[in-house]
Amino acid sequence: MSSSPESHLTAFAGFRRIASGPRMQVLAQLREQCARSGQAQPFVFDDSTGERLDLDLREPPAVPAEEPAPRSVGRPRLGVVAREVTLLPRHWEWLARQPGGASVALRKLVDEARHVHADRDAQRAAREAAYRFMTVIAGDLPGFEEAARSLFADDRERFESFIASWPDDVQAHLRKLSAAAWSAR
Repeated sequence: MSSSPESHLTAFAGFRRIASGPRMQVLAQLREQCARSGQAQPFVFDDSTGERLDLDLREPPAVPAEEPAPRSVGRPRLGVVAREVTLLPRHWEWLARQPGGASVALRKLVDEARHVHADRDAQRAAREAAYRFMTVIAGDLPGFEEAARSLFADDRERFESFIASWPDDVQAHLRKLSAAAWSAR
């Protein structure tokens, strides 16, 4: 999986955090460290998803001249991208009766759902990011399975107790990633 140029990354060498920050800054730091020390490539994570990234730490290649992209369907300048949606006939009939047509109705429905479920979606995303990170970096540490269960059971106190013996940098990064995972009680 790739991350955007604006993404925030964190790099670990073993259980020690060695770099954290915007993507370009972290890549520059890692290139410098690897060139100096000749150490194995560190684990690099995208902080928004918890995904481990497979990055090429060699010097970046020269940026090739961009070829004009073929004309696509939609309104790309406005950020509108045409994709396929599969619905039952009754859904298409309902959408066809909506003011502005199917596209306008779908955009309104998605915006409303995003607004209504924003907190729940943020909690789910934080849990998934923390879980992805801890699976890679802490999967063999004592209490991993119990910590994962506690994370998804929304039991912060138990989660904290299971990660308490883990290396400090791993604990700190897990707390950062999972901060939005805990429901306000």
